Amino acid sequence: MSNVTVMNHPLISHKISIIRDINTGCKEFRELIEEIAMLMGYEALRDLPVEDVQIETPITTTTCQMLAGKKLAIVPILRAGLGMVNGLLALVPSAKVGHIGLYRDHETLEPHEYYCKLPDDIENRQVILLDPMLATGGSASAAINFIKQRGCNHIKLMNIIAAPEGVERIQKDHPDVPVFIGCLDEKLNENGYIVPGLGDAGDRIFGTK
Repeated sequence: MSNVTVMNHPLISHKISIIRDINTGCKEFRELIEEIAMLMGYEALRDLPVEDVQIETPITTTTCQMLAGKKLAIVPILRAGLGMVNGLLALVPSAKVGHIGLYRDHETLEPHEYYCKLPDDIENRQVILLDPMLATGGSASAAINFIKQRGCNHIKLMNIIAAPEGVERIQKDHPDVPVFIGCLDEKLNENGYIVPGLGDAGDRIFGTK
C-alpha cells in the first residue's frame, strides 16, 4: 500500500493487545491510547524539517539541530480522537490544536459535520489528523476535505486500528495524504465495526455506552 505505514513495534503491538481486551477498564484504556499515540508520533513526525543552530553548552559552542519550517497543528476527530491528543502534545508541546466534530449515520454509515474549529493559520501548518479507528474511512475522508478547503495541503492521518476498507477509501479519495496505522485489522462487519477491533473507542475512552 503506497503512502501507508503500518507500525511494526513490539511496544505498540503489546499496548494494542491490551486495549482490545474487553476487560480493560476505562482509565487504563485512556492511558494506553495516549501512550500508543505518542509512540506512533515518533514515526509520523520522522520527516519534520530541522535547521542548524548555534548552542553554547557548559563546555563549548557547538552546532545542533532544532525543528524548522512548517509548524504543527494537531486535529482530533471528535470525540474519540481527543484521546490521542496529549500523546502528540507530549512530543511537540508548541503545536496548536484544532477540532473537527463528525457523527456517523448508523443507517447509511455516512459522516455528518457538526463542528469544525481550526487554527487561523492552518494553511501554513503540517496537520496531524487523529482518530483511533479507521473503519469505512468516510469520517476521515470528510475531515481531510474540511482541512483542504481551508487551504492546507500538508496533512497526515494517524489511526491506531484500521480496516482495509478504510485504508482503500483514503487512498482513493486522498492519495496525497500519508496514513500511519498501529495495526491493520481483518475487515468490517455488517454493522461497519472493525473486526477484531476493540469496540467503540469513544465509549471506552470516556466510559459511556
